[in-house]
Formats: sequence, C-alpha cells, structure tokens
Amino acid sequence: MRKVLILGANGSIARNAIDLFLNETDAQLTLYLRNSGRLRNMDSNRVRVIEGDVLDKEKLKEAIIGQDVVYANLAGNLEQMAKIIVEAMDTAGVRRLIWISSMGIYEEVPGEKYSNILDPYRKSAEIIETSDLDYTILRPGWFTNKDEINYETTQKGEPFKGHEVSRKSVADLVVKLAESPEMEVRSSLGLNKPEYGR
Repeated sequence: MRKVLILGANGSIARNAIDLFLNETDAQLTLYLRNSGRLRNMDSNRVRVIEGDVLDKEKLKEAIIGQDVVYANLAGNLEQMAKIIVEAMDTAGVRRLIWISSMGIYEEVPGEKYSNILDPYRKSAEIIETSDLDYTILRPGWFTNKDEINYETTQKGEPFKGHEVSRKSVADLVVKLAESPEMEVRSSLGLNKPEYGR
C-alpha cells in the first residue's frame, strides 16, 4: 500500500487524481493544501488532510516523513517551492517526486516562441533536474475538462506533438507513476492528446 502526499490537493488535476487513487488503487493519501475547507467531503479512511503552505519548511517536512511518493501540483512561487520540496524530501529520505510543470519550458513546442511567463516553470524544473531525487516532471498541454483518458508522451529533447490534454489524462499518468516507482525516473515528459491524422 503506497503512501502518497499530494501538494496542492485542491488543484483541478489533483482532484481528478484523488478520485483515481481512491477508485483504482489502495494508496493512502495525505492531502496538503492551504485551505482544507475548499475540499469536497473526504470521508475515506484512506485520506488524511493537512492544512499548510508548501513554503512552511517545517510543516512540509513533517508531512513528507513516511511517504513513498510526493506529487506536487502547485501555483505561485514555484522556484522557491521546488527548492523547499527538494530539501524537505532529502531530509526525510523520500526519493520519488512527480512534478507538474508546463509545455514550452524547453522551447519544444513547434511554431511557438519561448515566453518569459514560463520562467517559473523552467527554473523550478531545473532545480528538480539538478537534485538527486527520483523525479518525473510532467509538461502537459492546455487543459480540457473532457471526460477522457487519451494521451501520448514525448521525452525532453523531442518536439511537443499536440496542444491540449484532458485533466483526467494527466491525473491518470500521475497515478500510474505513483504506483510504479521505477517508471520514467529522472524523466521530463510532454503530455498531449494525440492529434489524429497528423
């Protein structure tokens, strides 16, 4: 039974992932977020909720101790958050990190110029890539709310193939990565819905 810490647990992908974890795995979930009142009713005996800020080093370290996987689905000061998470995981001896970033951070989207709006995503990814963690960085396309699991992945250095992907698809890959600790370790994956007839 894997223990998974979800940082930013009220995020749209995280909410989809929580449903998949509870319905399709036996994982024990710790949901970490700033305002626990925003979570819908979580009456599962496999869910623990911690109200806290990722920038609170001590509280975060306490939450990480004993976990198998840390899944971060965050917005805000991503660079500082990445530094604190890497440090806290090193201190706690937890190796596996799944980090949600954005397409475009390596100028890998054909026909699109790099924009400085991506700087926080690129810099936080660099911090994770230079750590000694067993990380997987996910770089999804634009999110849709389609009720579908339909995606393909590209590796860092390969051109991005599509422009959108459902939140449910990203959540599906998060759950697969959490359940398979050896899958795509130290990889950065682009994630998009296949564009048929390409």
